[in-house]
Amino acid sequence: MAQPGSHERSAYLVAGESPIIDLMGPTIQLLGEPDELDGDICVMRGTIPPGGTVPLHSHADPETFLMIAGELEGFADTENGGRWLRIEPGGVFHVPGGARHAFRNRTRVSAVSYIVSTPRMARFFLEIGNVLTPGAAVPPVTPETLRHFQETAQRYSYWNATPEENAEIGLALPPLH
Repeated sequence: MAQPGSHERSAYLVAGESPIIDLMGPTIQLLGEPDELDGDICVMRGTIPPGGTVPLHSHADPETFLMIAGELEGFADTENGGRWLRIEPGGVFHVPGGARHAFRNRTRVSAVSYIVSTPRMARFFLEIGNVLTPGAAVPPVTPETLRHFQETAQRYSYWNATPEENAEIGLALPPLH
């Protein structure tokens, strides 16, 4: 590990050249070098397209979302059943580790946020996602894609709600096979 004041590591400008990873609709872009996935935090840029959702789920990794463009609703599970909160540019939505949460974009523009989480979360996204090639079509979600997602989430000990549990909070999803 580099000592404070050493030149072993240096600050750098993130050039935005890292790949964009499709997560079955929403996308993630790592903002940093891949070798930094062994550090304490990871910063990403997340985009949820118009009409897109991130189903109800939880994981031990905390996440903090800073909305930079568009508008999003985040589901915060509470002792009283949970509620949807509107997140606008400049808004911050913090998800403690283990908290059940979901997102939906009910607007006509993409919702974009900076996400601060753990390198473990970034590795999960890299494992489940598909790197997008500029100009190429987004790969379809297939039963194999869903199976791979479920197996990977289970290996990471991430919890995912059933389609019925998602419907209870207002998210209509196709069943996972």
